[in-house]
Amino acid sequence: MNSKSLWIRTAVAIIVTLVGVYLVFGPRRVPTAADFSWQGVKDNLAQNINLGLDLKGGSHLVMRVKTDDYLRKLTENNAQAALTAAQDAKLPVASNTITAEGTNYSVGLVLTDASQSQAVIDEVKKKVDLVNWSESVSGANITWSLTVQAQEILKRQAVDQTLKIIESRINAFGVKEPTLQRHGAETSGQILLQMPGVDDPERVKSLIGAVSNLSLMKVVSPPSPQALATYPSEEAARQSVGGTLPPNRKIFPYSERDEPTAANPSATPDPNRPKQYVVVEYPAIVDGSELREANAISRTGSDRDFQISFALKPAGAAKFGDWTGRNINNYMAVVLNDEVKSAAYIRSQIFDQGEISGRFTKATAEDLALTLKSGALPTEIEYQEERTVGPSLGADSIEAGVQASLAGLIFIVIFMLFYYRGSGINAVVALILNMLLTLAALITIKSTLTLPGIAGLILGIGMAVDSNVLIFERIREELTGGKGVGEAIDQGFDRAFITIIDTHLTTILSAVILYMYGSGPIRGFAVTLILGLLINLFSAVFVSRTIFMWLLRRNPKMETLSI
Repeated sequence: MNSKSLWIRTAVAIIVTLVGVYLVFGPRRVPTAADFSWQGVKDNLAQNINLGLDLKGGSHLVMRVKTDDYLRKLTENNAQAALTAAQDAKLPVASNTITAEGTNYSVGLVLTDASQSQAVIDEVKKKVDLVNWSESVSGANITWSLTVQAQEILKRQAVDQTLKIIESRINAFGVKEPTLQRHGAETSGQILLQMPGVDDPERVKSLIGAVSNLSLMKVVSPPSPQALATYPSEEAARQSVGGTLPPNRKIFPYSERDEPTAANPSATPDPNRPKQYVVVEYPAIVDGSELREANAISRTGSDRDFQISFALKPAGAAKFGDWTGRNINNYMAVVLNDEVKSAAYIRSQIFDQGEISGRFTKATAEDLALTLKSGALPTEIEYQEERTVGPSLGADSIEAGVQASLAGLIFIVIFMLFYYRGSGINAVVALILNMLLTLAALITIKSTLTLPGIAGLILGIGMAVDSNVLIFERIREELTGGKGVGEAIDQGFDRAFITIIDTHLTTILSAVILYMYGSGPIRGFAVTLILGLLINLFSAVFVSRTIFMWLLRRNPKMETLSI
């Protein structure tokens, strides 16, 4: 090989090594003198590598999405929406029926005129999403039922939606490299969440499970309201609608406040008024699923007088604009988690903007805005397993892993130097470079290092040694066969390379299968093993051969090789 090619190989090896050193030990900011101290190097290493739960400590949660409750709630909502759609169209519908137990979920409408069944079906389909429901008509009864297959699809969708919402809340919470994935059987509805470095799972649980059901609903008021219709008790509110609450009415608590009206536009909220109750129409005009944005804002600059402004998506804004245009001089309730937070007097048509004025503190307003933005959980979740791994246990794991790695490395270094003498130095350089670049690769792809990952790193060291042994033994055979040093080195690398590729390829394929079908810890093992093997092709073959080339360049007439 000519001198130019050798210099190119050397430059590549040096540049890759320097980049690896920087990625592993360098600061992610402008360096200071402290970064070059031993403690600074250790601190940079700790910051650059993402440690898993078993090494850093943190919280481990297994939760289950209550998918049966989700289907039950969906059935009840569709039943009421179907009844309301038919009644608003003045069609002959007497009542609705609901079945929601076991694997039976159905919505029914009872007609007073069976001849109008098709008209009812057409009207309901305009306003209610019944795509996954099978339809049947029997006399004056119309029924929409969920098939078992449709139930499984909806349950999976509920779990997927919950995963996305939890992910957005955890990301906003600031947990570094959390593990969030399905857990257990496909139909179990379980979710695994691991949060390295978080030792207060209760705070995270409160944020994950925070309910953020926002609804804009019409307030049921007297025919010509001069003021908001409120009642001192729930029973009084029920008596206002005849003593029995109709299916399309709900009663919610409300802390009475002076709301701006046409007669008193300058009124301000009074948080000290006693709790009252209001009656609202159900279902909602729009709900939290139509929310596009939510932000905490302060009108007065006080930390205890925050509001929440929100904006609706186009579809929700269209429905909201249509409703407010038809309900000028009526009241609309902003219902949050089954409590009326505001009751706005509609003076003109409103489209996509609104506000929740509840005299929130800055912290509660920001938390509420976050949960609103991330969306409401489709249904409740229950926690089935909770563990906290202390940082001291994680530190013990790191120490044990580092000690095992160093012990293995030291043993291999001594063996290689003893058995292969001078050429053993070449192997040691390749081994250290393999470890360095494997860690650099983990940092580059933002992978998390776990205890099984350290095991994969150690196994990678073993495979790297195996590569050096194959190469060195082939060189020995060529030297024993009477070849010159230069030719023996070339033949040794060329002939061992095929065997190295074969062993590495089969091991990498096995690791890929582990990654595809394994859980988090198994995946961590597979990732470090795959990276170590791929990098070994560079360190044990490319770099090691370059070192031998420099030996031959310095002494072209070399007759013996220390191997």
